[in-house]
Amino acid sequence: MSEMKIKAAKKAVEYVEDGMVLGLGTGSTTKFAVDEIGKLVANGYDLVGIPTSIETEKQARSLNIPLTDLECVDHIDLTIDGADEVDPNFNLIKGLGGALLHEKIVAYYSQKEIIIVDSSKIVNVLGTRVSLPVEVIQFSHKKTKEALERLGCVAKLRGAEVPFVTDNGNYIYDCKFTSILEPYGLESRLNSIPGVVENGLFLDLASHVVIGTENETRILEKKAD
Repeated sequence: MSEMKIKAAKKAVEYVEDGMVLGLGTGSTTKFAVDEIGKLVANGYDLVGIPTSIETEKQARSLNIPLTDLECVDHIDLTIDGADEVDPNFNLIKGLGGALLHEKIVAYYSQKEIIIVDSSKIVNVLGTRVSLPVEVIQFSHKKTKEALERLGCVAKLRGAEVPFVTDNGNYIYDCKFTSILEPYGLESRLNSIPGVVENGLFLDLASHVVIGTENETRILEKKAD
């Protein structure tokens, strides 16, 4: 599985050009891409990165990748990130790594978002493989859970006995739906619940998907509307 992730990461980094501002995603697959970006910097590329988590920031600094803040740039040329599910419309579920809020902000301001995955992450319908992460504030989070479950899911606090806390100081509920047939409607309903900070539905954000398989690496590019 790691070999497939490495193949996908290397292929995605081929899109990086000298002088770019890069969004640096979070997760087990994206770590390999950040390693490759570090090699480009070591070879003289003038790149600057915007990390999506403390974990990625530490990795980037260890590789001497120059970093900046989103407020300091006009835009992000390219973001490379992973995903937990990808559907045929390039819509995603992300957030099993716990960095979904920063990842979505960085994706929103990116001119291109390349998603790197292994073939197991490709699904016909979102929500069939993994739960949907939803980041919530700690205040009255059990009430927020009740509101989430009224949308038709089973919501489980990540970490349970010792709750997982995001870089923003929030909790995550992993919401298991049978499937998510109307992701746009669900996104709207989730965001209308007081206490919900962000959800792991990444809709209309990915421009490319790089899929690592045992035999080859496939590149899918979303057609312009």
